[in-house]
Amino acid sequence: MKVAIIQLGYAEGADESVEARAQRVAGLVRSAGAGHDLVLLPELWSAGGFASTEWEERSQDLSGLERGELPPALVPVAEATREIGAVVHTGSVVERTAEPGEEGRHLWNTSVVLDPRGEVCATYRKVHRFGFGGGEPKLMEAGGEVVVTDLPAPADGLRIGLSTCYDLRFPELYRAQLDRGAEVFVIPSAWPMARVEHWRLLLRARAVEDQCFVVAANTAGTHAGVEMGGHSAVVDPAGSVLAEAGAGEETLSVEIDASQVGRVREAFPVLSDRRL
Repeated sequence: MKVAIIQLGYAEGADESVEARAQRVAGLVRSAGAGHDLVLLPELWSAGGFASTEWEERSQDLSGLERGELPPALVPVAEATREIGAVVHTGSVVERTAEPGEEGRHLWNTSVVLDPRGEVCATYRKVHRFGFGGGEPKLMEAGGEVVVTDLPAPADGLRIGLSTCYDLRFPELYRAQLDRGAEVFVIPSAWPMARVEHWRLLLRARAVEDQCFVVAANTAGTHAGVEMGGHSAVVDPAGSVLAEAGAGEETLSVEIDASQVGRVREAFPVLSDRRL
């Protein structure tokens, strides 16, 4: 399976509307995603990962997904998806719901995965909200579902688990995905440069401890005064980094061998010794 990771960059204060950014991202999906089976975008690219004061204004209504209706930020991406015939994980958007969640909020950090026809094949609401009482916990509801799904053709042959950014710090989520058959962890993110070494370490840790591929897209640039960390990466089930980006806007193209998951687990059957 051939994977493309688009490490999108944008600067604080840049005069780029949601519509303009969506068109730019769609162009990158067309150019960088062509010839790939799976394309991954970063977290909250349309709203800004740390630009919480703009989340409400840049939020998207996803209530029409079951009727095949995509929100404005994802329409150009879906068009590009159909053109290249790949599975596209659209990173995540700020979802706005008419009805509040359990904590009375109307916003969620939600991922949408599109099949090669540009139709929705999976969604995921971020479980662990970053901000220590501010940011996401203050403004967003928390998801509560572990999502693992089989990718449609042409990206078939591997079962993926969905998570987002701060989720990476909670290994129990990935164990739950493993128990549901996950072989690849797909992780869009808006991880800051200040803690980028944690990002690099935890990507390898999740791969090694669960003997899964990790495919992770981070963001470049600056969000609300926060320098983003970049260093998107693909890690194999043995913990080897197959490719890693730098700090700026960049695209990675990586071929992953689906059969490696089974070979690694058979050669070193650590998972069979779990007791807790």
